[in-house]
Amino acid sequence: MRAPDTTSDTALLIEAAALAGEIALRYFRVDHRVWDKADGAGPVTEADLAVDAMLRSHLIGARPGYGWLSEETADDAARLDAERCFIIDPIDGTRAFISGEVTWAHSLAVAEAGRVVAAVVAMPAKKAVYAAARGAGATRNGKPLHVSAAAGPDDVTIVTARPNLAPHLWPGGLPRHARHYRPSLAYRLALVGEGRYDAMVTFRDTWEWDIAAGALIVEEAGGTVTDRLGAPLRFNTPGRLAAGTLAANPALHHGLIQRILS
Repeated sequence: MRAPDTTSDTALLIEAAALAGEIALRYFRVDHRVWDKADGAGPVTEADLAVDAMLRSHLIGARPGYGWLSEETADDAARLDAERCFIIDPIDGTRAFISGEVTWAHSLAVAEAGRVVAAVVAMPAKKAVYAAARGAGATRNGKPLHVSAAAGPDDVTIVTARPNLAPHLWPGGLPRHARHYRPSLAYRLALVGEGRYDAMVTFRDTWEWDIAAGALIVEEAGGTVTDRLGAPLRFNTPGRLAAGTLAANPALHHGLIQRILS
């Protein structure tokens, strides 16, 4: 059977994200169970698991041949043999969700042959939905997105955690910058796709579910997204991790990589 086109998959992700938002908002800013995962993997809540269960039922119900990779589901190596695979973070920015901040997201993506082909980053508490289909552009609430035109690598805005701007990580010289921060990696990438900030960087190894959807949004908004050393990102991999992430418009991305690799 022929696989659905990428715009059809994106429409499915938008539909699923709306349902996820309805569930998550029922738990938002009200008392609910929160506990820590094993091995220092961070907190998880009732909301994370409720959203994950609904998304798996809804998405696999619609695409039974797709694989499944989610932060909140035990990994199944069968996904590696699937032609397409859902890559899901039910709530990206769980700490922000717990503290009542609005900067958490549902990060939903479909990968095929190592590349993301459909993506949604939904922000229910902000009433914002970022979406992209490979070859069809990226949008926020239906309006087209484009990355900033900042030439850089100096005098740029970077959305990142403070440790990523430690001078020793930039042998070619730390860019002159204004730093901004959002707890959700998916949202950071979406903001670069929107042109709100010029670049996003994280040097730490990064789980695929945190960056898959946002990476396609940046790319379809005209940007470049790689790992911290400039290598292409690959998704639905056995290890599920990327070697950091750097996103910006192509010229700025090149300049930042030169500062990192010098």
